[in-house]
Order: sequence, then structure tokens, then C-alpha cells
Amino acid sequence: MAKVYPETPDAPRCLAPSADVAPPSFEIPHLACDTHAHVVSDDPDAYPVVPSRSYTPVPSPESAYLGMLAATGMTRGVLVQISVYGTDNRYMLEVLARHPGRLRGVAVAAPDVSERELARMHDAGVRGLRLNVLFGGGVSLDAMETLAARIGPMGWHLQLLLDARQLPELMPRVRKLTLPVVVDHMGHMPVSLGMSHPGFQALRHLVADHGWWTKLSGAYRIGTRPGFDDVTPWAQALIEAGPDRVVWGSDWPHVAVADMLDTGALRNLLAKWAPDAAMRHRILVANPQRLYDFPEA
Repeated sequence: MAKVYPETPDAPRCLAPSADVAPPSFEIPHLACDTHAHVVSDDPDAYPVVPSRSYTPVPSPESAYLGMLAATGMTRGVLVQISVYGTDNRYMLEVLARHPGRLRGVAVAAPDVSERELARMHDAGVRGLRLNVLFGGGVSLDAMETLAARIGPMGWHLQLLLDARQLPELMPRVRKLTLPVVVDHMGHMPVSLGMSHPGFQALRHLVADHGWWTKLSGAYRIGTRPGFDDVTPWAQALIEAGPDRVVWGSDWPHVAVADMLDTGALRNLLAKWAPDAAMRHRILVANPQRLYDFPEA
């Protein structure tokens, strides 16, 4: 019997990702990139999870991840260090090292991470660090300026998992950052609050006028099933704000959800968000190639 990570009352077990993948509703361009997914080892003893985690994942190892990329038509992928491993990036780095031309990574590191470790991560394909204030196990915004100063000269970016409602009060700090900043899941705030909300307006301003990026991902974290039609104007407003600074991500294996998603159906939302094929090429190919330093085709 395969080993699983033990769940706790504060960290319930996640659902397994679905093997069903809807066919594409548009032509997927060569070198398309899924910029947001996670891997979870099937060896819990070798890669322990942190006690402070908010959920307990099921194994979603390298083989399953590569199968998902193939099933969704993605040539390239970006792995984001999952919060349950804290700052132990070992498993993600090992997967990256086996696919140097195809994969990139976003790691999690404490402010006192060594220069040697940063260099090792860069060599493995890491191009950013993630700060996470929504799930246990992440590094908080307290480290933002320190880490930004350390990774900016490396050509890396900061990735923020926060609720965009936090942005207005953070504005005095974030406006001083001089490196690229990527906001997860279109701001991770309910679209039902409306695009006039100060949180969304702050995100749109940072994308349009301050060179920030956002991920067109996590529609199921901010919108309404089954079709997430309420997310379409939200996504289109962000595309309009920064057409050269938006990327797409599946958020596979879709942790901490009550009902599992079809990753192919999530990809197909791009047909509604960006009806123009040239714009989809920017979102899926040109923009991630630039942000994650993928090799030229």
C-alpha cells in the first residue's frame, strides 16, 4: 500500500487530482507554458511536511505532473514550491534538475538563506521566491524587502500569495521594490466584491503602472462554478492592464478544494479571457519565456 502523508484536524487531506482532462477548445501554441503547479513526493518519509501546514496533500509526484503537462498540451512548466514543505525545496529542485530546458521553479526561502544555496537554486532553474500569507508553511511579507534586495541582482522576481485586499495598506512598501513582482491567482480575492474594490484597483494599478505581473490562474478560488463566467471581466481587465505581464497557470494539483477540477477545462477558460490567438500566444509563450528565462526556441 502506498504511503500517504498523515492528516491532522488542522490540516485535512486534499482530494486527488482528476485524471480527466477536457480537450482544448483552441489551438495550443508550441512552447506553451503552465506557470503554476506543484509537485508532492510519493515518499513521505524522505520529504516530511511541516506541522504548521494548512492542508495535507496527496502524492502528486514528478511522473503525474509531467503527465498533466502532456495532457493539457503544455511544452514547458513552472513549479512553485508547495507551502506544506516550508523552505525544504529539495523535491522540487530534484525535479527541476532532471528537466533543465523544460522546467523552471519558484522556491521558498528564509531571509538568511545562504548565497551558496541561492546559487544552487539558480543553477537548478529557480527564477523567483514566493512569499505566502494565506497558507501555513510559507514565508511572510516581513521578509519582503530583505529577500528582494538579495535576489534582484540575480534577475529573479518575488511572487506573492496574498489577498489583494491587503495591497492598499502595503502600497508604501511595495512601490519601493525595484524587481519584478508576480501576484498569484489574479489577486486571490472574490470577484463578487467587484472591480471597483480598492484591492482590485491597487492590483490593476501595480500591473498597469508599476511593472508588476499577475497569474491568470485560480479562477475557482475567486469565482463561481460551474463556468466561472464572473471571472472573465476580471481576467480581461488584468490582461488589458498588462498584456506583456500576464501568464497562465493551472494551479495543479488543485489543493484545498471541496470539489476537484478538470485542469483541461481550466485551461480552456483562456479562450474566453483572451479570444485573440495572438494574445494567447503572449500569455502562454512569449511572456513566460521572458519572465522565467527560458531558452530561445
